[in-house]
Amino acid sequence: MNTAVPVSLIVLPLISSPLTYLVGRFIPRWTAVARLLALLALLGAWGIFALVLRDASLPSVFQVEGVAFQVDGLSLLFAALALALGTLAVIFSGPFMAGKAGEEKYYALLLALTGSMIGLACAADLFNLWVWFEAMVIASYLLVAFYREKTATLEAAVKYLVQSAVGSVLVVLGIALVLAQTGTLDLDGIRAAGSSPLLLVAGMLFLLGFGVKIAIVPLHTWLPDAYSESPSAISAVLSGVVTKAGLIALLRALAALAGFALSWGAALMLFGALNIVIGNLLALRQRSVKRLLAYSSMSQIGYVLLGLGIGIYVGETSGLQGGLFHLLNHGLMKGLAFFCAGAVLYAIGRMNGNEHSLTVDDLGGLARRYPLLALAFTLALLSLGGVPPLAGFMSKWQILVAGLGTGTGWIDLLVIFAALNSVLSLGYYLPVINALFRDEVSLPVLHGRALPLAVLAPVAVLAAALLLVGLWPDALTWLTQPAAAGLLAAFGG
Repeated sequence: MNTAVPVSLIVLPLISSPLTYLVGRFIPRWTAVARLLALLALLGAWGIFALVLRDASLPSVFQVEGVAFQVDGLSLLFAALALALGTLAVIFSGPFMAGKAGEEKYYALLLALTGSMIGLACAADLFNLWVWFEAMVIASYLLVAFYREKTATLEAAVKYLVQSAVGSVLVVLGIALVLAQTGTLDLDGIRAAGSSPLLLVAGMLFLLGFGVKIAIVPLHTWLPDAYSESPSAISAVLSGVVTKAGLIALLRALAALAGFALSWGAALMLFGALNIVIGNLLALRQRSVKRLLAYSSMSQIGYVLLGLGIGIYVGETSGLQGGLFHLLNHGLMKGLAFFCAGAVLYAIGRMNGNEHSLTVDDLGGLARRYPLLALAFTLALLSLGGVPPLAGFMSKWQILVAGLGTGTGWIDLLVIFAALNSVLSLGYYLPVINALFRDEVSLPVLHGRALPLAVLAPVAVLAAALLLVGLWPDALTWLTQPAAAGLLAAFGG
C-alpha cells in the first residue's frame, strides 16, 4: 500500500481545520466559506477512503516519521462512520450557525474531531493511541462548551472535561505498566510478550479509563449533561461516533493483552448488561428529549458491548459482527434522532444555547405541521427500540442469535435479559411517538417556521439508511465482516 493514501485520510481533515478557522476568522465576510471548506475537506476524505478500500493489501501496518499506523477492517469501519456523521453534521449545522459568533471555530473543531478520531482508529501503538484519544477529547470538549455563555453549558463541559481527564490518567497508568512489563508499546509487540498479573491490572485500568468515554456504568454521569447542552449536530456526533471512539481504543488496547481474552469478553458482557438496564431505567423518567436520548445511548452501547463480549469470550465472529453491526446502526439511529430533535428546535426557534429545553410535550402534534420530520423521528425511535424490519432490530437479532448459539447457560440468560430490555425501552420511545401524532398541536409547533433543505436533507438520508439496512441487512457486511475477522484474530481467536 502507498502509505501516503491512508495517512491523507487523517491529515486532510486535520490540515483543513486551521485553514477553515483562519479563513472565517480573518475574512469576516467569508464566514460562510468556512462551512464550504469543511464540507469540501470531508468530501475529499471520502475520495481517499474509496482509494483505501480498493487496495488489496489490507490489513497494513506502517510507520510515518516514527508514528505507527495500521489500516484494517476495524479502522475502515470506524472511519466510514466518522466521515458519514461528520459530513451530515456539517450540512445540518449550516442554518444553526450561519452568521453566529464562532462559526468558523465550530467547523474547524468538527474537522479536527473527525481527523483525530480516524487517527485513533488507525493507531498501532499505545502511546499514539493515547495521543489521538486526547486530541479527540479536547476537540469534543470545546464543541460541548460551544455555548459557553450559559452556566449550564459550562457546568456540563467542566464535568465532561474532569471525568475525561480522570479516565486519561488511568489510561496513562495502564500504559506505564505495560511498558514496564514488556518494554514496548507496539500493539503487536505487547501481544507477543505474553501475559502476567501486571498486564491484567493494566487491562483493568484501560477498561476504566476508556470506559469513561464509552459511558460504561457507573462512569456515565457526564453523558446526559454533555449531550443535552451541546448543539444538536454535536450531540449526534458525540452519541454516534465519539463514544464509539472510546470503544475502539479499548478494543485495540485489550486485544494487545489477548492472554486475558476470556476475562475481557466476560467483563464486556457484564458491563453491557448493566448499561442496558440502567440506561433504560434512567431514560424512563425523562421528559427532556435530549436527556432521554442520552440515557438511551447508554442502553444501546450496552448491546454493542454485549455482542463484542460474546464474540471475544467464545472466539467466534458472529458476536463480534453483531456488535459492530449495532455500533454502525446506533450511529445511524441516534444521529437521526438527534438531527430530528435539532430540526424541531430550529422550527420552534429554540437553539443557540436553548437546545436542552425541548420536552416531550413540545412535540405534540408535530406530524400535523411537519409530517416527514415526524415520520423520520418515528423511524429512529422504533429502530432504537428494536422493532422489525428496521436496522436496530437486525443488529440486535444478530447479537441474540450469536449469544444463544454459544450453548452457554449464563450467556443465554444475558441475551434473553437484553431482549426483554429492548421491549422495556419502548416504554419511553412510544410516549414520544404518541406525542408526535397527537391531535392537539402544541403552541411551539403551531407557530413553528419552515425547515430549510440543509436541515431536512441529513434527516432524509439517515431515515432512508435505516430502512435500507433493515430491509437489506447485508448492506453493511462489507464493513462488519472484515472488522470482526480482524478483531477476532487480534484477540487470538
